[in-house]
Amino acid sequence: MRTPDEVVAMQRLHGLGWGTRRIAAEIGCNRETVQRYLAAGGWAPCRVPTRPSLLVGHTAWLDERLRRHRGNADVVRQELASELGIVVSLRTVERAVSHLRRELAAEALATVRFETPPGRQLQIDFGQRRIAIDDEPGKVFLFVATLGYSRRIYAAPFRHERQSSWLEGIEGAFRHFGGLPGEMLLDNASALVQHHDPVTREVEFNSRLHAFTRYWDVRPVACAPYRARTKGKDERGVGYVKHNAIAGRRFASWGALEEHLSWWMREVADTRVHGTTGEAPIVRFEREERQALRPLNGRPPFRQLRELNRRVQADACVDVDTNHYSVPWRLIGAEVSVVVGDNQVRIHHAGLEVACHDKRLGRRERAVDRAHLHGIVPCRPDPAHDLNIVSPAVLPSIDLILHDFRGHPEASFELEVFDGSAGDEDQAAFLHGGLQAPGRGPGGRRRAHADGGGGRGWSAPDAAVPVGAPV
Repeated sequence: MRTPDEVVAMQRLHGLGWGTRRIAAEIGCNRETVQRYLAAGGWAPCRVPTRPSLLVGHTAWLDERLRRHRGNADVVRQELASELGIVVSLRTVERAVSHLRRELAAEALATVRFETPPGRQLQIDFGQRRIAIDDEPGKVFLFVATLGYSRRIYAAPFRHERQSSWLEGIEGAFRHFGGLPGEMLLDNASALVQHHDPVTREVEFNSRLHAFTRYWDVRPVACAPYRARTKGKDERGVGYVKHNAIAGRRFASWGALEEHLSWWMREVADTRVHGTTGEAPIVRFEREERQALRPLNGRPPFRQLRELNRRVQADACVDVDTNHYSVPWRLIGAEVSVVVGDNQVRIHHAGLEVACHDKRLGRRERAVDRAHLHGIVPCRPDPAHDLNIVSPAVLPSIDLILHDFRGHPEASFELEVFDGSAGDEDQAAFLHGGLQAPGRGPGGRRRAHADGGGGRGWSAPDAAVPVGAPV
């Protein structure tokens, strides 16, 4: 295909009397090409043959699915094949939804500034920052709450971003501002929101958040999914705390960090001139927003209790939020109820409290009461008998069988130990039927003697334990 300028030159030379052969030599093309353009009377673009698209008539379906999948055309292509039986290429789908993708991109960037009246809205969010505390750098989670009208900020540090931290931070903001807003604009964090449909905008809040907001009579509002700008005041507030209050600082202790944030909120954040309002947040708050907040009326904090079910592990501990809390070793393998409070973790079994620990605030920490493990270390075998030590995992079963013997110094017990050649049937009898005497194993018996007065000699007549029982 020749360019429009070349076709104009062909027509001009032809008007001067040049023949098609000479024109073709001058332009650098075939004689037939010159003849074709002269017959057409000028340049014209090539016509691309069109064919009806397989997606005609499915515009509304494509628009709905593209919004549901947040602009992912490949997922839409997969659902076209699975639901409608239409098999097309990804490029075909992209062409069909190109106009909507441009709309979604523009919608994500578009921002409409709005002002909330005094006392109407509190915006909350979390941010993360690595901070050196006692010369140990670590991740600190910063809760930030911003009043929508005055732009007053409340900030508090936490060691995690679990639901308890969210609720404690919100209550700290209520106390700091001295009142309750009408609504609370929050992020779609999994600790707060169960589900938020990006198409219908239907929100399902966490049940405990529901109880919390009913207790304080505050209406929760979730920002649009993937639209953090919905709560722009607080998004900027988080960045302000991270880059002004915390930037480059080191703290001697966690308490020092909390004291610094309290000073910073009072002396810096409250008194600066805000770039949008042109006033200091504290001035705007005292003039119009303080009286618009509803009073707390001395209401105590919302009691944060979580009830969990856990199975006791082989180390006589239960796992709660990655931390481990011990229980009496007799409960290994049992189901227990765990009540997690603000400061304590209480563990119950069969309606009785079996353990109580101070709540661990970090991750992968262990809270072990040594009394819970008393007696599970097996007695030292007599070297003359060359005994194998029984796995600690079987000791709880041994103790349950010999419970009646303990505390009797005059009693003498005998523990028979089979070696690892015991048959599968014997193993099953031991594991599922309790500690029994399944009979003589192929490996023969060895005996160990100990008295019962000290509570550590755990053996009984004809009690058999396969050596190497699984932990």
